[in-house]
Amino acid sequence: MAKPVITLPSWMNKGEPKKLAAACATFWEKVKGWISFPLDQTDPETCTVQILNLLAYQRDIDRFEGEPLWLYRLRVKHAFVNAQDSGSFIGFKRIFERLKIGDMQQLERQPGIDWDVIIIRINDNQLAANATLMNEIIRKYGRTCRRYRFEVLNVAPLGMRAGWFDNDHQLISARPGKDAAIMTESRLYIMTEAGEILTV
Repeated sequence: MAKPVITLPSWMNKGEPKKLAAACATFWEKVKGWISFPLDQTDPETCTVQILNLLAYQRDIDRFEGEPLWLYRLRVKHAFVNAQDSGSFIGFKRIFERLKIGDMQQLERQPGIDWDVIIIRINDNQLAANATLMNEIIRKYGRTCRRYRFEVLNVAPLGMRAGWFDNDHQLISARPGKDAAIMTESRLYIMTEAGEILTV
């Protein structure tokens, strides 16, 4: 916090009055800190952990095992907005973005899958880093009477080249002993009824 500025008239801006003004500025800076301390404690991003636990209790957030403090603060901060967005298609996507999980896809009522299953597509990194968090999100903000299934979708760059491909083929058939000899530029192998291979 910056010290409050106390401006003295030019005939008093020296000696004892100047020292007294500096002491008053320091005192009022401390008073401002004492007054603003309780207000600062209501901000989940800056408050102490003890106050954060009280705010989390008030907002119905439980800290899961191994959860980093920054994520716990983020969940407490967005608890009210996340509760408002719960149960809707676009709101569920917003919850994932607010908690810094990243982009995800939701698929509902897919052919061949039960109607109450919602598929959430994410990549490997998201699932490995946030598995417990995603289960907590589904438990707390998921739709009632719906089942959720995670699908891992990895995107890889694909390169293709275009080129010319040409093929020419020729099929010649003959019945052994009945058709005349076939003359071609290349050799032709014919198998007789007796199992002999003839070269034409």
